[in-house]
Amino acid sequence: MGRAYIFLVGSAKQVPYFTRIKTHDIIQIMLKEQLYREIYARYGFVTRARNCFLYTYKSVRLTDMFQENGRAILGWDGKNASTFFKNMLSKGLTGGFICEDSPRIDKAVSELVGQPVKVGFYNSKADAVKAALAVGVQNIVSYKPWNKEQEDLRTADAILIIPPFPWGEDLVILALRQDAPKGLTIPFALQTALTRAIYNLIAELPLRQEKDWFIYDTILTKYWERKGPYLYPKISENKYDDFVKHCLDCSIVINPSYKEPSIIPFGADKGVFTKLKNNPFEEK
Repeated sequence: MGRAYIFLVGSAKQVPYFTRIKTHDIIQIMLKEQLYREIYARYGFVTRARNCFLYTYKSVRLTDMFQENGRAILGWDGKNASTFFKNMLSKGLTGGFICEDSPRIDKAVSELVGQPVKVGFYNSKADAVKAALAVGVQNIVSYKPWNKEQEDLRTADAILIIPPFPWGEDLVILALRQDAPKGLTIPFALQTALTRAIYNLIAELPLRQEKDWFIYDTILTKYWERKGPYLYPKISENKYDDFVKHCLDCSIVINPSYKEPSIIPFGADKGVFTKLKNNPFEEK
């Protein structure tokens, strides 16, 4: 489920697929909560998050390769999206008001995916897929930036996007060529931040390249297969939970789900992996 995919959904497959992705959403939330409890047990509170690092009460800096399953891929400070968020909050635009005639988020997402789309907001991928199926969509693509295996988004009928803004942990954008079914009404302040985050992602896409990711290969490819910035585990699934805890002991936070990739910590010094290098994980 971690890789980019297109679902060609026929009526006979709709219920099994929806059930499968709904179960995946629930498991992912449970695993994340467990991961954060493990961080607390070792290092206490997280007192600050910046770029790809988490700073803890016990003065230990953790390298975040989970990044809220991609929501913090541009960094926990969200570049200037958080500033746009605060500016709208200061104006009191936290209700479900209509604040613009043509939503700028539509324009931003259209630029990202390379075709005119309308967007809706949903609480999970499962809810977004259900909405797409309800209007007879057949091709549903899950967008993952910097993924060379990504299908051509211009051929998709619907696109699922995890907003690159670490707020609203379960929020998913559904982009359709037609008007999106009624989803969540989100405050204009958050919608403004998401719009800026999408534009930030568009600006960042040409800046991050293979040369920024392969420099970590000498350490990481023992444990993961790397595809662009995404790391898919080589560790056997029945040992993965132990590996997650081992990485935490080495001050590294990885994706708690075996079926979802961890992410290269863009801009981090290779020294953040010294503990893992000196204390390698061995499957027994």
